[in-house]
Formats: sequence, C-alpha cells, structure tokens
Amino acid sequence: MRLRQAALLGWGLLLLGLLLAALGTCIGSAGFENLLRPLLDASADPAERAMALQIVWEIRLPRTLGAWAAGSLLGLAGALAQGLFRNPLADPYLLGSASGASLGVAIALAAVGGGAGMVGGGSMMNGATFSMLSGSVWVRLGLTGAAFAGAVLAVLLTLALARGVGHTLRLLLAGVIVGVVLGAMTSLVLLFSPDSLQAMQAFMLGTTSFVGWTSWGLMFACWCLCMALAAALARVLDGLSLGEATAQTLGLPLAPLRAALVAVLALATGTAVAQTGLIAFVGLAAPHLVRAVLKVPHRQLMWLASLMGGVLLASADLLARWVIAPQELPVGVVTAALGGGYLLWLMHRRSSGLNAGGLL
Repeated sequence: MRLRQAALLGWGLLLLGLLLAALGTCIGSAGFENLLRPLLDASADPAERAMALQIVWEIRLPRTLGAWAAGSLLGLAGALAQGLFRNPLADPYLLGSASGASLGVAIALAAVGGGAGMVGGGSMMNGATFSMLSGSVWVRLGLTGAAFAGAVLAVLLTLALARGVGHTLRLLLAGVIVGVVLGAMTSLVLLFSPDSLQAMQAFMLGTTSFVGWTSWGLMFACWCLCMALAAALARVLDGLSLGEATAQTLGLPLAPLRAALVAVLALATGTAVAQTGLIAFVGLAAPHLVRAVLKVPHRQLMWLASLMGGVLLASADLLARWVIAPQELPVGVVTAALGGGYLLWLMHRRSSGLNAGGLL
C-alpha cells in the first residue's frame, strides 16, 4: 500500500514538473503574447517567428529544465545528507562544498580581472552581472570547472580533517570548520579583487539565467549516475537510521559504504552548485516535504525527494521571473525566503504540538 502511494506521489511530482516546464516557455521578459503571435500567425514575419522560436528553444526551455535538474540534484543530495548524518536538519552543503565552490569561482574571477569588460551594464535583477557566462564559452567552462573543483577539494579537505568517514559527528564538525575557513578565504580574495564582487554576487545569490542545453545535459547525466548509485546504497541509509551498532550487526561494511555515500553527495552537490550557484533550502526542504506526505524507506525517499527538489526549484525559477517582470529576482533569494518561511512554520507547528502534548 505504501509503495503504491509512493508511486502515485512520484507520478504526481513528475507531471507537475512537466507542467512547470510548459509554463517555463511562457514566462519571461518578452512576454507570452509577443511570442504566441508570431508562432501562430501564418502571415507573421519569418524573422520574427525565428526569433520567437529561438527564445523558447534556446533560452526558456533549457533554463526551466536546467532549474528542474539542479533542484533534483539538490533534493537527492539533501536526502543523502540527512540519512548519512541521521539529522533532519542536514543539508547538502554541510561538507563544505558550497564554500569550496565559492572560493573556486572567486579565484577564477580574480584571475581574469573580475570580469571587467565582460560584465555588461545593468543590475543583478536582469542577470547582467553574470553575462560573462553567455559571452564566452571558455569563460563559462572555466568558472564551472573552478566551482566544481573547489567543491570537490573542500569535501576532500573535510574528509582529511575528519580522518575518514568513520565518525559521523567528527565529519560534521570538520565540514563546518572547512566551510568557515574557506568562506574567510573567499572574502579575502574578493577584498584584493574588488572588481569581482559584482559577478560573484550572482553566484552567491544563485541564478538559473544562463543555464543552457549543455548545462542541462551535464546535470541530467550526473543525476542519472547519482540516482543509480544512491539507489544501490539505500540499504546503508536504512541501516544507519537504526543506529550504527544495528547497521554493523546487519553485516554492512560501514566505512567504504559511507565513503561511497559522501562521494555521491559531493558529486550531486558540486554539479548543481557549479551550474547555478548557491541555492539555499531546496536540499533541506525537499525531503521534509516528502516525509510530511508519506513515510517511506530511503530507496523511495531519494526518488521522491529528488522529484520534489526539481519541482521546488522550477517553481521558484518561474516565480523569480514573474514577480517583477520584465526584471527578475535571483532564484536563490526566492528559495531562501520561501524555505525559511516554511521552516519557521514547521518549527512553530512542532512546538505547538509539544506544548499541547504537555497539556494533555
């Protein structure tokens, strides 16, 4: 019965994701009517029709699908992190990957002169501060590679400080320390390269504005790989949820399997962060929302949390484009505001439940 409910929830989230993808082709600075007229009017100017098709196919559709892919990676990483650390408040950035990615991007921007001359005029609201990514494929690949390399190196540093993955609490504390130290190093790099601040702000706030087909393909391929590996490791998370002693009695080799879980977590988080910047609360909230609807083992939870993360980020991306159109908000700001509000409501509900229980 529970598996049937999980399947229904999964199909519902998948259909909702398809609906959001369709809506994503309708929302943008050009407006839906301005695109619909040349596409449906047989007497429309061919150049105008070609421009409308280009906007839909090369900008809006890959951006919406890319937002879904990034959210799916973060939702999967959130489920892995919460299962690995046995803490419902764990998020994908606990191992220092976000700080490492930020440092990598800051160093890359400082190396190219902060993007001076490549960043067009305008404000963050219309994404011009990160327009360097669309101006040069090599610059885009360089920043993506720097972010991913920084995230991976941060995780490796966390593992070195924690002396492996044998002790969960030590791993968690090492991740916090690495995050603080690398965050300070990022601030130091930006202090000596003030021209990088504007472009770096786009990465720190999170943006899907420049996700194209290549980025989507990379994230989707990584999602397929991480999902396959996570499904194979789901039994480990179920065992850890019962306690380490119980997991060992089940005959699970915890040390190598924990290392594999950390590798999948780092790969999923690093890929998403490298393409979209730092987007808060998606990885934290997606597993919570799934558990609020249905209690399932980790094998089903990871699938559902991944689909939920995709829906959350795709919805936030549409909201970011629609609220102050034709301008747009950084999608990371939208997820932080909505996610923070959700967690505050959740804390209030649980504290009210505890007080009521005490009265009873």
